[in-house]
Amino acid sequence: MHDDQHGTAIISSAGLVNALQVAGKKIEDVKIVVNGAGASAVSCTKLYVSLGARLENIVMLDSKGVISKTRTDLNEQKRYFATDRTDIHTLEEAIKGADVFLGLSKGNVLSQDMVRSMAPMPIVFALANPDPEITYEKAMNARPDVLMATGRSDYPNQINNVIGFPYIFRGALDTHAKAINEEMKIAAVHAIANLAKQPVPDVVNAAYHVNNLSFGPEYFIPKPVDPRLITEVSCAVAKAAMESGVARTEIKDWDAYCVHLRELMGYESKLTRQLYDTARRNPQRVVFAEGIHPNMLKAAVEAKAEGICHPILLGNDEAIGKLAEELDLSLEGIEIVNLRHPDESERRERYSRILAEKRAREGFTYEEANDKMFERNYFGMMMVETGDADAFITGLYTRYSNTIKVAKEVIGIQPGFNHFGTMHILNSKKGTYFLADTLINRHPDTETLIDIAKLADKTVRFFNHTPVISMLSYSNFGADTSGSPVKVHGAVSYMQKEYPELAIDGEMQVNFAMNRELRDAKYPFTRLKGKDVNTLIFPNLSSANAGYKLLQAMDPDTEFIGPIQMGLNKPIHFTDFESSVRDIVNITAVAVIDAIVDKKKKESK
Repeated sequence: MHDDQHGTAIISSAGLVNALQVAGKKIEDVKIVVNGAGASAVSCTKLYVSLGARLENIVMLDSKGVISKTRTDLNEQKRYFATDRTDIHTLEEAIKGADVFLGLSKGNVLSQDMVRSMAPMPIVFALANPDPEITYEKAMNARPDVLMATGRSDYPNQINNVIGFPYIFRGALDTHAKAINEEMKIAAVHAIANLAKQPVPDVVNAAYHVNNLSFGPEYFIPKPVDPRLITEVSCAVAKAAMESGVARTEIKDWDAYCVHLRELMGYESKLTRQLYDTARRNPQRVVFAEGIHPNMLKAAVEAKAEGICHPILLGNDEAIGKLAEELDLSLEGIEIVNLRHPDESERRERYSRILAEKRAREGFTYEEANDKMFERNYFGMMMVETGDADAFITGLYTRYSNTIKVAKEVIGIQPGFNHFGTMHILNSKKGTYFLADTLINRHPDTETLIDIAKLADKTVRFFNHTPVISMLSYSNFGADTSGSPVKVHGAVSYMQKEYPELAIDGEMQVNFAMNRELRDAKYPFTRLKGKDVNTLIFPNLSSANAGYKLLQAMDPDTEFIGPIQMGLNKPIHFTDFESSVRDIVNITAVAVIDAIVDKKKKESK
């Protein structure tokens, strides 16, 4: 199998299948003109025939013109495509009335007039490199209804061999296939074509700086960065190899195989897979506060598609419906609650009475509480507080300071604590790390740092890890007797006294925390001796925020999950304004598991 031949054939075939669907045409009916008769052109055209194109509807040209049966200079490959027609000799003559043009020749040989002479909704694949047979701009100016593809990444519908080539080999190699046969190639074609019709992941939209790629004239071929290609194409090829009898190894667990493929590409970690799998087993009702925000709306739809929750969107139903239509998203099965609508007046009043009673000793009146119920954070958190929902996600629009205030008033902090915080989880090549407090407490004192350490201990165990905690500062083990290190030192002393079995120490600089050999050699007395730290407690919000964002910027491939709430009475979780769709979906999975655990605790009491 050759990249330039069969790779181009498979990707262009997938593009042709979808372009024909957009145009409302059938492959067996369309007239195809192929300009170029080299190995790539021959491979492409043969695959089109395998997909249903009729030889009598195909005209191929080489440097001497139309390949016809009257010519005496044809090799075997060209004779296969020789036409019976004697009325055409040039590209200009052949292209009239054609439905499809495939160019694998040289630049600027297809004129605008030629494009104008084609059938309605013509399909033009101009694949010559570096200059296509006709530029995208010229083709679109000639015929606004043209469905255009090139080999270039700066225009829609790039026919790029990387879309299929490595994944085809992956499926073949994983089944120890004796050959790559026609069945496997056709399976790859349909897998690639079908992928373009599915909702586009946020990571793809972000890579191309667009908001809503969707199947149509400007998107009928998947983008090379689509993370689903490895699973869709490899699995399709592997199945075809097995079904056609060329496989020497059988894949029995397809779910496990897909997980393996995603891990190979770095698209999935063991931790995120566990989160999603756990959430899927018992999906909960999750309220998404900012239903009108594109990322939150996409995340709610994706979370439902993943099967990890039953989404509830807060916001104006008409506005949300309009946004969903613009983004080509289906809201089927998703509840929308317009908290300000008169229909919700009874619920607002009920929530107001409950909140006023709960905070009566803090000066809350019913009237004040009723006013608050027109705010999405108050209303949404009350849904969780009263059991109308199981978890709540907010933060894309709201200032943290306000959200924190609402959470304390409505939900409250867990007994035994005076503070709550957040944690980010870092999945890197070196392992999984837990960072706290990354959002809530700006200038924590010793008491606050103690609460953060206790909450971090609980949260790390929640994710099935044994915490090994380093409390960070700019000095080591009492070297500085003034300023912020003193607060950290005091927190460490308390934690070591009250929790003698807990692996926690500090204060220490981050290089000693992360380098076991250096730490053990310099400070052999630590409670962390011989252990690799997996949990970092920062001395203040500035250092925590700067730390995790620096790590994020230095290695974009490192996965961050968070912020994860620690210490509130109910599953209330926060995002930030720069959160991607995937970030929100990850937090949703955490929120669902949090809700499951919360319910189990109540059942056991």
